[in-house]
Amino acid sequence: MAQMAEKFLLSRLSRAGFLILLPIAVFAVVQNEPLTAIAAIVGAGLVFTSNAFHPGRIRQPWPSIHRLLFGALLLLLVTSLWTGPWSLIHWLYVAPLIGFALLPLAWATAITLLVAALAVVATQGHGGIPERHQMVSALLLTIMLSGLLVFLREYKSRQLAPLRRTDELTQAASREYLSADLHKEIQRSEREGTDMSLIMIGLDTHLSDRNADADIRSILPRIGRYLHSQLRDFDTYYRVADLQFLIILPGIATTDAAALAETIRKGLSALLASHQLDLTVSAGIAGLNIGDDADSLQQSAANALRRAQQQGGNRAQSYSTWSHTTPPARTEGTGGPA
Repeated sequence: MAQMAEKFLLSRLSRAGFLILLPIAVFAVVQNEPLTAIAAIVGAGLVFTSNAFHPGRIRQPWPSIHRLLFGALLLLLVTSLWTGPWSLIHWLYVAPLIGFALLPLAWATAITLLVAALAVVATQGHGGIPERHQMVSALLLTIMLSGLLVFLREYKSRQLAPLRRTDELTQAASREYLSADLHKEIQRSEREGTDMSLIMIGLDTHLSDRNADADIRSILPRIGRYLHSQLRDFDTYYRVADLQFLIILPGIATTDAAALAETIRKGLSALLASHQLDLTVSAGIAGLNIGDDADSLQQSAANALRRAQQQGGNRAQSYSTWSHTTPPARTEGTGGPA
């Protein structure tokens, strides 16, 4: 919920900033201040190409364009130190914040120090203008505050790292906790005498060469949201590989898990087709048996998925319905010959 609220606020703020910068550009043109107009247009482009303006966009070339626009804006602001106008110079105060938010820490630090040095040099040629010296003092104060915010951000990130349980791209539970969580669920199932099943969902990679990697990665957040919508509150799913997810289903027998896997598989296939991705989906299902532990149960689900993909993919395969010596029988509606 907190992440959704943060994305909502950033999206609204970015749109508000975009709408404010456009009238500023028009007003600058009317006032015959071309440098300010260009800076406002570049700033609007910087906002427009950001992830906050378009949540979930990760495709190229937007990140590269985003960085190029920041470099162009920074060049315009540094130029204004010598040429003016004075109103544009004050935009330098936000440059450190944008830099630390957009660039790696080392690059942002180097660029911020360079801008500060250029600002000091620029004031030496205009010693008779007190406002320029005041601007440098304000800029240095802004840099110090930006450094403090970056320190707090990094400190918070390191403190919360052990508690982070979700994959940022798909919102799936973190793989690092899979074995421990599965071990607890197995113990609970054995203690209460209830069923438990696993589903391993995988995109059939034999077709992935027809689709760009960026296109496939762009659909992963929607796959995560779809899986979340199909599961109960106490079911959990994990991203175990780049294109594979594992679902823990407490209290569900293998037959019911197979039916759910087929529903999820068909739903994901329709989702991929709606985004013009020529990919199919397979699923492997494994139920908890006597003597199973976390590793063996995961391996059973992985073997079932591998078997489904070896048979051509686009199907769901239960581990209990085949052996290593007997080929599986054809199942209607599972996507092809066995």
